[in-house]
Amino acid sequence: MAFFQTDSALAQKLGEVLTTVRQAHSSLGETQVSATWLVYDPPVVVNTGGALSPEAFWQYQPRGASYRGVERVYPASVVKLFYLVAVHEWLEQGMMQPTAELDRAVADMIIDSGNDATGLVVDMLTGTTGGPELPSGPFESWLDQRNLVNRYFLALQWPELAAINVNQKTWCDGPYGRERAALGPLKENRNMLTTEAVARLVHSIVGGVSVSAVRSQAMMALMKRSLDPKLLAADPENQVDGFLGGGLPTETQVWSKAGLTSRVRHDVAYIEPTDRHPYLLTVFTEGPEQSKSEEILPMVSRLVFEAMADLPASQKET
Repeated sequence: MAFFQTDSALAQKLGEVLTTVRQAHSSLGETQVSATWLVYDPPVVVNTGGALSPEAFWQYQPRGASYRGVERVYPASVVKLFYLVAVHEWLEQGMMQPTAELDRAVADMIIDSGNDATGLVVDMLTGTTGGPELPSGPFESWLDQRNLVNRYFLALQWPELAAINVNQKTWCDGPYGRERAALGPLKENRNMLTTEAVARLVHSIVGGVSVSAVRSQAMMALMKRSLDPKLLAADPENQVDGFLGGGLPTETQVWSKAGLTSRVRHDVAYIEPTDRHPYLLTVFTEGPEQSKSEEILPMVSRLVFEAMADLPASQKET
């Protein structure tokens, strides 16, 4: 069962937004962007501190729209949200013990998008480590162990997660040894996500039902972004400038996680404006030109924000 109800008005508006952005940025082709947009109409059931049980929460289906939302895309650092959820699940189940070093790595992974921190987190989640290439038998065992996080998310039986892959670390210079072998000769085993998969994961976090209400709150605390210009200027890698938060008024509340490589620029953000309904926006863009552009994602965000003021009421509201 889909976790959101496709809304024709939202779908039309999302199409208009992306058309406007493509007209302004000719390098952005129709197949180089994907997006999922959820609107939380009253009564808002997200960011409540976990007021609803998981059973009650999943009965609620926000209205939404997707453009190429099921297309698999290399997610860059957006994948770190999946490792964040997995860490909290492992801790909750006693499969991992809390330590100050784990806390430091998880915080650096989300707040600063640290790749070294993510490497430690993946090692701790899966009981694997990098190193020289391995003989066939030990390597197959290593690969099976590295797939623990994949198996956890598949066990949730969310249709949106059926085609994802979240078994690789994130890198600065790139993988070597067994880590490179794990990608496959053509890198066919690299991480892959869809905007709908990311949207559902973040929807569960802001809904307070990812692992537990308390742990969802802890995850949100790491995802919180300030839009204060002075704070942004002091942190050139703030995950706001050049991303979805960059297109919003400074008084807006934002929780997000960006992803950036030389070939992709992505972001997912849960957004609480002061004067309109909350919403969740996930946008992936591909291509070297899009990676370099600090204007495309903020433009998408600004246009969606403006559209939120003019949306027709949902059927539940009328």
